[in-house]
Amino acid sequence: MRHVLRVALYVLREALARKLILAFLLGITWVLILMAIGLRLEVVDGALAATRLFGGPLGIEVNAVDVALRPVFVAAAYGLFYWGLLFGIVACADFAPSLLSPGRIEHLLALPLQRWHLIAGTFLGVMTLAVGGALYGAGGLTVLLGFKTGVWMPGLLQSSLLACAGFAPVYAVMLTTATFARSASLSAALGLFALGGGVVAGKRDAIAPMINEGLLRDGFLLLTMPQPRLSTLASTGAALAGAEPLVPGVLGLLLVGAFTYTLAVMGVGCWWFEGKDY
Repeated sequence: MRHVLRVALYVLREALARKLILAFLLGITWVLILMAIGLRLEVVDGALAATRLFGGPLGIEVNAVDVALRPVFVAAAYGLFYWGLLFGIVACADFAPSLLSPGRIEHLLALPLQRWHLIAGTFLGVMTLAVGGALYGAGGLTVLLGFKTGVWMPGLLQSSLLACAGFAPVYAVMLTTATFARSASLSAALGLFALGGGVVAGKRDAIAPMINEGLLRDGFLLLTMPQPRLSTLASTGAALAGAEPLVPGVLGLLLVGAFTYTLAVMGVGCWWFEGKDY
């Protein structure tokens, strides 16, 4: 485990040297500053009387603050999930191909490390970046709305962790792709494909009846069966952000499915990487 942590720290230092961490923080901070300047919430006796964004009314009816803010947190949770995953795919696509680039990989393999340490450490380093960025953005928005309204709803922090859980299987696909071909563009493309497949898998029960019965529908159900239910995970995160009740057991099944898929894909990447000759 010590070697895995060392590789993860190496990835974080690489991100710091590329100013990627600074770009994360500046981008999120800029959005929060814009919201702090442009969002005006008028709270009267515990009710949200009016809401304006850059001077324009948003048309929210007078309601209790915690109830009126639920749609805001739900929308923020969806945005954090999908835009966060898209940004993570683009921003992190080059980590593994760069780590496996000629010259660097030979140096790393000369160190007292096993090959799976490099795969696991890279994954852990990238996921650390994802968790830090998600918590910073969700925490900043929670604090901003809390100071403006006096209502503190921690659900967005929980949904941000679910977004990271959704990014884990997507990045596992990207990392495994890099072991087959050292291409950042191919890694990002298959990451987008994995994201799309996870969204479709979450809607498989609604999509399947639209497909003609027979081999085509059976093939669709078979292909989507092992995929993590990312769209369902996003909906669950939105429900947490909006303080809505969850169906018992659903969250656990979603997390187990995403975790199992991540381990399986990472296992394929480690197996292939162990057999490659550099």
